[in-house]
Amino acid sequence: MNIIYLLILASLFIALIFIVLFIKSVKNGQYDDLYTPSVRMLFDDEIVKDEDSAEKKPTNI
Repeated sequence: MNIIYLLILASLFIALIFIVLFIKSVKNGQYDDLYTPSVRMLFDDEIVKDEDSAEKKPTNI
């Protein structure tokens, strides 16, 4: 029966740690932007063209 009390105390201690860390992350703004991560994969990457590499390509004549 003593082990049950020990496990309950250990689980409550771990739960308290997680609650404190969650509150700390919310206060630091971890969850402020909820929209951008869901649509970030839909944004096109900017293509940077190098003019020198276009001139050095061999032409098939």
